[in-house]
Amino acid sequence: MFLLRDDISQIAQIVLDGGLICYPTDTIWGIGCDALNEQAIARLSALREQPPGQGYIVLVNSIEMLKRYVRRMNPRVETLLAYHQRPLTVVYPDPVGLPDAVKAADGSAAIRVATDEFCQELIRLVGRPIVSAAACKAHEPYPPTFGAISSDILTGVDYVVKYRQEVKEPRQPSTIARVNRFNELDFLRE
Repeated sequence: MFLLRDDISQIAQIVLDGGLICYPTDTIWGIGCDALNEQAIARLSALREQPPGQGYIVLVNSIEMLKRYVRRMNPRVETLLAYHQRPLTVVYPDPVGLPDAVKAADGSAAIRVATDEFCQELIRLVGRPIVSAAACKAHEPYPPTFGAISSDILTGVDYVVKYRQEVKEPRQPSTIARVNRFNELDFLRE
């Protein structure tokens, strides 16, 4: 269990204090921070060399938390989120309560209900959404395992989570779908 290797309350405090973490998500390894802290997001963008307007994936720990940041939730989308086999990131056209720094240039926001127990507990302790950006520079391919993360990233964060570092099986990014003007889902990446 992850609690034997990491003090998750300490990690939550680092996030709340505006720090950056490198952590395993329900998909690939990510760089995370408080999704509502624009200074932390600016640090993340600088570390990843990511230009403004690309947006970030925001992780929440439940559909209830998701509803705080989405204006309209189609019941079919809610059902799909509850039963989809792979982690599903949904791009919502008009989110509420999220800073522009996590949104794409068109004002949309990509949000995923985390399915990994570590992520869910971390978000619960933080009490707000966290960012999940691939643990690499913006122009580089994502790292499929912890061992593929560059030293620039590992030394650029405030804490590197120990949980799942030893896993050698490559991981894949989430499925991505966009809520269209009819409040239905268009799949962008399977």
